[in-house]
Amino acid sequence: MTSLPWIALNAPGYARFRSALSTPETIQRSLLRRYLRDNAGAAFGRTYRFADIRTPEAYQSRVPLSSWEDVAPWVDRIAAGEPAVLTRSPVRTLEPTSGSSSAAKRIPYTAEMQREIRRAVAPWIFDLYKDRPRLARGCAYWSITPVALDEDDGSSAVRVGFEEDAEYLGGFWRRLVDSTLAVPGSVRHIRDMDSFRYVTLLFLLRRSDLSLISAWHPSFLTLLMGALPESWDRLIADIERGTLTPPYPLSSAISTPLASRLSPLPRRAAELRRVRPDEPVRIWPRLGLLSCWGDAHAALHLPELRRTFPGVEIQPKGLLATEAFVTIPFAGKTPLAIRSHFFEFLPEDGERPRFVHELEPGGVYSVVVTTGGGLYRYRLGDRVEVTGFAGRTPSLRFLGREGHTSDLRGEKLHEGFVAGVLERVFRRLAIVPRFALLAPDVPDDPAAAPGYVLYLEVGGQPPTSLARILEEELEANPHYRAAVTLGQLTRAKTFLIEKEGFSLYLQLCRQQGQRLGDVKPMALSPWTGWRTIFPGRLPP
Repeated sequence: MTSLPWIALNAPGYARFRSALSTPETIQRSLLRRYLRDNAGAAFGRTYRFADIRTPEAYQSRVPLSSWEDVAPWVDRIAAGEPAVLTRSPVRTLEPTSGSSSAAKRIPYTAEMQREIRRAVAPWIFDLYKDRPRLARGCAYWSITPVALDEDDGSSAVRVGFEEDAEYLGGFWRRLVDSTLAVPGSVRHIRDMDSFRYVTLLFLLRRSDLSLISAWHPSFLTLLMGALPESWDRLIADIERGTLTPPYPLSSAISTPLASRLSPLPRRAAELRRVRPDEPVRIWPRLGLLSCWGDAHAALHLPELRRTFPGVEIQPKGLLATEAFVTIPFAGKTPLAIRSHFFEFLPEDGERPRFVHELEPGGVYSVVVTTGGGLYRYRLGDRVEVTGFAGRTPSLRFLGREGHTSDLRGEKLHEGFVAGVLERVFRRLAIVPRFALLAPDVPDDPAAAPGYVLYLEVGGQPPTSLARILEEELEANPHYRAAVTLGQLTRAKTFLIEKEGFSLYLQLCRQQGQRLGDVKPMALSPWTGWRTIFPGRLPP
């Protein structure tokens, strides 16, 4: 089935979004009024007297900024079965997610929250296909997030987690999207990552008409393609026979519905035998676009993706999270999803939060959202920069996580600073990393000074000057330079990862309860135990 019905359904949302870009203040005030009116009778609305709030300024004065620690007790009441806690409308599911350092969170999803997601998805999808009509004649792969290891422990009176990613859209939209996808959503229930990749590749290889791939981190796709050569012959045999033989057996609850969708395709198998597994543009001759993260630390992985998929357009995603859609790709920019949620922005100077219409070009802010799912003045922890405007609506670029720092001896290294350091170092030395992460290294001897290690996976041997140039860039931070000069920190070192750096990083994040789609790209880790995770060595 082509994507044409799906595209047509998104046309009205595209038109409304394009119109809204010229009146962001009006749109945002209308959204806030609806939240306050609809949820005045909920427990949260009664506590903060929503019925008495008339303006966004009064909302800021009455309702405090919140973090997950503030929201969690309210969500616990929802999980216990209490109705009308954060919203008057029922909570359909509590969707698990996790930040880079916080414990697992369960984000409430209501019918209104699903409508808000559709209001962001519609203009993005229509704009994408409008400018690339060839893509509409094929099928799409929207990367599937595997189920988190502890997604539902049975303790909640409300369902925990969507069965499939398309359920974020809800109802008829979900069924229509499902009909255009190359890979069944139920693949997300495969726990073993080798089998997850195998089954994903099997369904992708069966489709010669694959035209669009959407993933989260670009390394998800390079890892997926990296698994192809080893399983190539086995996959082709499965395609020819219509069978399913992943590396590790699947439960019948997963394998039976998947197998029912597999019929023998001897002609497609013969086509694949005439190409190599490292030729994706010949495997999928209609493939025209890759959508993935392209800002902050993720940008370092784009060159490897371009090498893997030569000639295929890459469209950087907007800023998306389980909690909210912040920006979307639209008309060559990434404007705020102005019709989806109510937004505020915390300036770096610590002054009062800004509304959308108050943002200034070049300004750097942290994002605060209020959503139809019941998050009120919730700090997402994402830093953004205003890069321009679409109409009168700000276009934003993701810079990194707010407050993501490492501080062993007062050096106060921040995520954004380290991401810039690595970008400059790699550009200067013409290094194309497969994986890169800076982290503190604390020796076993308590008398020895700690330091920082760059964990790096790269094809070939990096220049011997890498550690020296890395240290030069890090010493642009005066606190870091002082700590090194005083002998409180040793100079930075490099640890060369032999293989599968990003795969092992994802594996650890998943073991800690994060969903793969929630693992934001990071240049800096505050954790000290990476030498026990990555195979490799420190150069002499």
